[in-house]
Amino acid sequence: MVPAEARSHHGFEKGRSVIFMESPWGLVITTREALLARVQSELQDTNLVEELLTERRAEAAMEDAR
Repeated sequence: MVPAEARSHHGFEKGRSVIFMESPWGLVITTREALLARVQSELQDTNLVEELLTERRAEAAMEDAR
């Protein structure tokens, strides 16, 4: 059972969905919104499209070299 003070502090209201994730430190309980905000923050300065294109170009160059 999650204590009332912790539920209130983290926005775990009755009926609200939460996400349970395993981590090296144990079980993490969070809300969808908090998880989304964290992922967006971690990816903020990342250009995923450019990274994918760079990987694909490197793979194509290796294929061409064979």
